[in-house]
Amino acid sequence: MTEIVTSQTPPILHGPTEKEKKYDRQLRLWAASGQAALESANILLVNSGAGTVGVETLKNLVLPGIGKFTIADDAIVNEADLGVNFFLDEDCLGKLRSECCTRLLQELNPEVQGEWFPKEKGTLDLPSALETSPKFTLIMYTHPIKKELLSVIESYANQNRTPLVSIHSAGFYSYFRISLPGTFPIVDTHPEVEKTTDLRLLNPWPELIEFSQNMTKNIDALDDHEHGHLPYVVILLHYLEEWRQSHNGQNPITYDDKTAFEKFVRSKARTNNPEGGEENFQEAAVAINKNIKALELEPGVQELFNHQVSDEIERQSAFWIIAKAIETFYRKHGCLPLPGALPDMKAQSSVYVKLQSIYKEKARRDAQEVLETARALPGGKDVDPAEVELFCKNARFVKLINATQTRTNLDELYEAEKANDEAAEAMKVETDGAFTLPVSNLFIYLALVATSHSITSSAEEIMDSITSILPKAAGNERALQAAQEVARAGGGELHNISAFTGGMVAQEIIKIITKQYIPIENTCIFDGISSRCQVLRL
Repeated sequence: MTEIVTSQTPPILHGPTEKEKKYDRQLRLWAASGQAALESANILLVNSGAGTVGVETLKNLVLPGIGKFTIADDAIVNEADLGVNFFLDEDCLGKLRSECCTRLLQELNPEVQGEWFPKEKGTLDLPSALETSPKFTLIMYTHPIKKELLSVIESYANQNRTPLVSIHSAGFYSYFRISLPGTFPIVDTHPEVEKTTDLRLLNPWPELIEFSQNMTKNIDALDDHEHGHLPYVVILLHYLEEWRQSHNGQNPITYDDKTAFEKFVRSKARTNNPEGGEENFQEAAVAINKNIKALELEPGVQELFNHQVSDEIERQSAFWIIAKAIETFYRKHGCLPLPGALPDMKAQSSVYVKLQSIYKEKARRDAQEVLETARALPGGKDVDPAEVELFCKNARFVKLINATQTRTNLDELYEAEKANDEAAEAMKVETDGAFTLPVSNLFIYLALVATSHSITSSAEEIMDSITSILPKAAGNERALQAAQEVARAGGGELHNISAFTGGMVAQEIIKIITKQYIPIENTCIFDGISSRCQVLRL
């Protein structure tokens, strides 16, 4: 008897590892693949100026577990640093700021490696630091920065195709700017779940048609239980066929037709029950608007298909090979590969599982066709099936960042932002201040750019710099206000502004490292006085 019990003892169930417990919440956001990308990342911060915003950014990267960071900063800690930088204490006075910040940041997460340059007091030799360090995944630098250091950073980034993030915080204002090496594609954009449903009701495949017809061939003769548990997919497929027979083969695409079709479907529900209707037919009626529509490409997919890859290295990447295979699939079938997900719906468990398997099997076949096409393309023989599967699942929502390399015309942007400001002022006057529209942060950006390489500048010097960049801004009241505020800050940082900015920057860096979610394009400007952000492509 003992032997029987022993042989039937179930295997030991292993709970989550310590690392999984530690990173539980973020794993729900970017999964194990995203965490692995973070843990293999090597980040460089070239710190300058007051030096707070860069360290606050690193804090928000160390906590989720980046692999390694390096701080390049030759500043010596003084009394002023202690008032704005929470990663310095009195014991740090007279020591290298880079070393002290590195040691205290590592206390937040001992699993993260930290390094600093220079190792001894003296001038930072950035070229040597870059040469002796492993390749960096991403480089961020803070303003104001010496022009020669910036030149070294940009040269390294161009040579190694490294993303750059510049950050500037002064007083109540800040901005950060992301510079990506060429077009940056994001496959796993995490769209809203409601938007990802693709039931193909107007373009069903043979197995789905057969399944639906078998369930509805005697629909009026079904008992109440079976009738009330027909999946709404089956209900809609059945009544779409009836609709087409009475409407010259046309689907209910227009608003009027959809309204009429919804009434038609609702009229087929049985009401001789305590509820006075059937939940599955209500689900079917609600699903009409979202699921019965003509096939059309999302703007992002159209941009993907139209994009001309000029860089040979990019062209040979797995992403563009799979993208070409996806386009071939679309040209052949008139639709993208099926994602395969099936939403919850009222149905008998066995029926739902069967319907789910039909969708999943179709998705697998589509992905296999795309994989075979990709591997037949030049350079595609080693394409990873997992990458193809992910691409097919998210094909409708793939996003290209930095797809156009042309710079924004600053004069045109200025006129547009000025017009918006005038409209905001007019709204304020008309409503006696009851309603207000946001004003442009462009002038904040221009004022901060004027102090990119100089710690302190007068308001007049800042205005001179702004007008040299944008002559039309001469005499603009808001440009003058921004110049005066930046001059008043004198290169100093406010910890709360820098901490908030550092959180935003870290969030965008995580998106870039994990290649998940959609990072901002180009520049984000923060006005701490009005508590407003604005993203501009500059």
